[in-house]
Amino acid sequence: MAARPMLEATPSLPDWLETIGCAIAFSTYETHRLFFLGLGEDGRLKAHERMVQRCQGLCIDGGALWVGGQSHLWRFANTLQPSDRTPSGADRLYVPRLGYMTGDVDIHDIAVGHDGVPVFVNTRFSCLAVPDPDRGFRPVWKPAFISALRNEDRCHLNGMALGEDGRPMFATALGRCDVIEGWRERRTDGGVLIDVPSGEVACAGLSMPHSPRWHRGRLWLLNSGSGELGTVDGSGRFEPVCFCPGFARGLAFHGKWAVIGLSRPRGGHGTLSALPLEPALERAGVSAQCGLAVVDTDSGTVAHMLWLHHTVNELYDVAILPGVRRAEAVGLLDARALAEAVTIPTEIPN
Repeated sequence: MAARPMLEATPSLPDWLETIGCAIAFSTYETHRLFFLGLGEDGRLKAHERMVQRCQGLCIDGGALWVGGQSHLWRFANTLQPSDRTPSGADRLYVPRLGYMTGDVDIHDIAVGHDGVPVFVNTRFSCLAVPDPDRGFRPVWKPAFISALRNEDRCHLNGMALGEDGRPMFATALGRCDVIEGWRERRTDGGVLIDVPSGEVACAGLSMPHSPRWHRGRLWLLNSGSGELGTVDGSGRFEPVCFCPGFARGLAFHGKWAVIGLSRPRGGHGTLSALPLEPALERAGVSAQCGLAVVDTDSGTVAHMLWLHHTVNELYDVAILPGVRRAEAVGLLDARALAEAVTIPTEIPN
């Protein structure tokens, strides 16, 4: 009997990628991989992967891709011209051109504002931060209930959404806690959405919320402990839009479409067990899946799926690469490829 393939998709997924004209990047800290999903010349799905130690947050910034790693914040730049292709046919080649050595601060979500400066969620120190060339990072905001910045992961601050002004607007945390890893006792219903400018809690009673995103004038987030994509209204009420069959974490939008990362629960760790997700899966008659779900937010239905059947069980983030058919990257450990990643300079002006 042939071994089951690692990747499997609904038959409609390639046509959907063709129609929207995008590729997808997604990350897994579990096996330290950055994945790219796109289309080959024959219209079939093509996957590409590279190793990034404890790969988590992703952010598209024009032609660049920011990636959070174990102790670095990396900026991968596309080195191809529009008409160029790699030897295997990819129309994007991301090369690591800039790296900030932040130390192991457990970088989660990343976003880039109008000023071009990346802001990231510094989960270990319970704050939002920007890279600092001398100190590794510089805190720019912390929740009001955090009394001091300590390497203690007090509330598991994890998600961040920028507003239309390009500044942090909302953040998510797994618990309103001010002691080392206090959030672990609040996993079921202690999650909060925080209004960054005011510091007030905008929505409470969430179950392990992740990935807040401001899109089309609405605040979206993943109520991960329930496997739900939903919105938060002005009164602070979470409204589910769609149930996804897994621990939902990682969210990107393209028009009416939402791409969501799904993970299987950790077997022996207990972090994802005993959550509302478990009975919800039982009612749906399915087990938790690992992969990507493409949701039509107008109808609240899962239109397409990508499953990862083995090797990888947990994803963290998802990014949509607009205008890209197929992407590749030069790996951080590929010494030869890095040495050869030289871009021909423009002429020196007279």
